Amino acid sequence: MLRTTHLRNRGSILTHLRRYQTHDARPPTGMAPPLKGIRILDLSRVLAGPTATMLLADLGADVVKVEEVTRGDDTRTWNPPSAPTIASAPPESSHLPAESAYFLAVNRNKRSITVDFKAPDGLEIVRKLVERSDVLVENFVSGKLASMGLGWEDCRKINPRLIYASITGYGQTGPYRTAAGYDVIVEAEAGLMHITGEPDRPPSKVGVAATDIATGLYAHGAVMAALLSRQQTGEGVWIDCNLFETQIAGLANIASNYLIAGTEASRHGTAHPSVVPYQVFPCRDGFLMIGAGNNKQFALLCNKVLGNPALTVDPRFATNEARVANRAELVQIIEDVLMQHDRDHWLAQFTGLGVPFGPINNIQQTFAHPQAVARGVTVEVEHPRSGKIKLVAPAVSYNGEKMKVRRPPPWLSEHTDEVMKELGYAPERIAELRERGII
Repeated sequence: MLRTTHLRNRGSILTHLRRYQTHDARPPTGMAPPLKGIRILDLSRVLAGPTATMLLADLGADVVKVEEVTRGDDTRTWNPPSAPTIASAPPESSHLPAESAYFLAVNRNKRSITVDFKAPDGLEIVRKLVERSDVLVENFVSGKLASMGLGWEDCRKINPRLIYASITGYGQTGPYRTAAGYDVIVEAEAGLMHITGEPDRPPSKVGVAATDIATGLYAHGAVMAALLSRQQTGEGVWIDCNLFETQIAGLANIASNYLIAGTEASRHGTAHPSVVPYQVFPCRDGFLMIGAGNNKQFALLCNKVLGNPALTVDPRFATNEARVANRAELVQIIEDVLMQHDRDHWLAQFTGLGVPFGPINNIQQTFAHPQAVARGVTVEVEHPRSGKIKLVAPAVSYNGEKMKVRRPPPWLSEHTDEVMKELGYAPERIAELRERGII
């Protein structure tokens, strides 16, 4: 019986597959937004929290971003650069500064309202949102919202099904729990800066706030997991996500080297501590990243690019272990050859060879990259204050399509009236609260 069922299922699968092989049917494209109908109360600002909520908004969630009444998210004032303000911008936004590029980067698909929830009437608005939300994301210092009556225990009494995601610098427990979290400080304190930079130079930060971004990714995944958990239990979850532990987890093999073998890390610039040649090399007018990770790739490099097959049998370079021991000599030999021609010459030599390589592109070259163009890494949206603006598109495709950008990043308080009406506030009450500076 079991075998019969298995064969029947196998037959139905084959029939299903054959259907897509015909000319009359096509596999589905895109994916329905899986978080449609999920409301997220976003009390976060700057980068880690807004990254998490943007990714959730991309998946269809209704993200209501609550901002400070007069200034909003800190990054709204982090300019230049800013997008230009068009003549047809809504007149009610005329008092606002131009939309900063930083804010626009991580706030697509959200609605913005402004609320002073230090005031009792403002606190009541946020509590109404808590009651009607599935998820709350915040990145206040540990204990701050609890002191205002909006901590995890307070909110779960209002809404037992609420998923409450706290993003902090160091977590909800431990001696650093009340310390503010800054990406560059955590990069220093959690090991990343120690391993970043040239060996004979001071430690360096990463070129973007990588710890913040990674924490946002962790928080986004944790919220998705909590939503699945709630489906099974009916109960909300308190998520404790922080920059410090995210960065330690992100040390990957460097952490494992220390934990397993007691090996302390050091800075190697662009080079690999265990593989040679595997680093950036200069050429006549630029730089190339070359990664010959095994003997076959090293032989191709020597024979086809460097024109020096003798290197492959030289005892100093014949094995990776020998190449690591004689790193300086080999690097100098490669540099001397590469400096004879410009970058485009070497790119042509490497193309199709089977040796990993890539140019060191600036940002303009990155967005002009043929693969970036082919994959549609940017999306153009119509912003009510700035007209057409370009944003980085969502990075993931589903059945060949990316999730749509349904809303441009909001201008400050753009949706306050809209959300207040959804909460049951009458126009007269909304006008009164605005007059008093509550919203």
